[in-house]
Amino acid sequence: MKILVTGGAGFIGANFVHWLIANTNHDVVVYDALTYAGNLANLKAVEQSPRYQFIKGDICDEEAMAAAVAGCEAVVHFAAETHVDRSIVGPHDFARTNCLGTSVVMESARRAGVARVVHIGTDEVYGSVEEGASKESDALEPRSPYSASKAGSDLIALSYFQTFGLPVVVTRCTNNFGPYQHPEKAIPLFVTNLIRGLPIPLYGDGLNVRDWLHVDDHARAVYLALTDGVAGEIYNVGAGGGIANRVLVDQLLDHFGVGEEMVAYVDDRPGHDRRYCVDTTKIAALGWAPERSFGDALAATIDWYRNNPLWWHPLVNPQEQR
Repeated sequence: MKILVTGGAGFIGANFVHWLIANTNHDVVVYDALTYAGNLANLKAVEQSPRYQFIKGDICDEEAMAAAVAGCEAVVHFAAETHVDRSIVGPHDFARTNCLGTSVVMESARRAGVARVVHIGTDEVYGSVEEGASKESDALEPRSPYSASKAGSDLIALSYFQTFGLPVVVTRCTNNFGPYQHPEKAIPLFVTNLIRGLPIPLYGDGLNVRDWLHVDDHARAVYLALTDGVAGEIYNVGAGGGIANRVLVDQLLDHFGVGEEMVAYVDDRPGHDRRYCVDTTKIAALGWAPERSFGDALAATIDWYRNNPLWWHPLVNPQEQR
């Protein structure tokens, strides 16, 4: 099977490509616009594989998308604008890429007669969950331009199943972490700051809760949704726990052997959701469960950033206390 992976030079997409090349015999076509979040260095380890191909292109470009999807049996759609803070500053980019872009991807897949499409969503579409866990059938209550655009993209994808019979599956994951994650995101931001001797910026009181999923566990779930998921269904993917940002920070401080002086409290961002948590019963019924413990995966991620400064140094300003 030939699989088109949109956004395959980004963090989650690239790790999924690594997983496919290492664990399957499928041919992989990566389609990526190479914006600031897309980086061919993320794919260096697989670029010599005869099963790998790269195409530079924008998912909003109908002609380019049609050419890329031709001959592919499946599409896994990671490409998106993903950073909440950036969506507050520039919301129109998020509406364009996440909504219009998803529409172009789905239409291209429909016209090409693709056998399966997996659309990668986020748990942020459910909004803040004060207690319990969000089910796939729960109402969507996004509270940022990012999560609103992702909710829209989910609905666009699902509409192609209902209207055209395109075999679409939607996954909604919790916060990912691991290698190749851009240092604008929380864990690599905190880790690279501490490596450089800079303080960790902590929003508000630090009690916002997130469920951290290692990107390799997410890759396995996405592949399972591709092969065994039911068309038209949504599958939540999460590690099954939650940790307050303050607790995460304390674990990092302990790991680096530093104290409270390395925490810089900053004003909370607008619409900052207090807690996310998803019910993963449906994906578990397909045979998936996370394999990486948070503590071990966090330590491995720290080691990766320590050992790969040439990857992340060009992405940060050493003079900026982020």
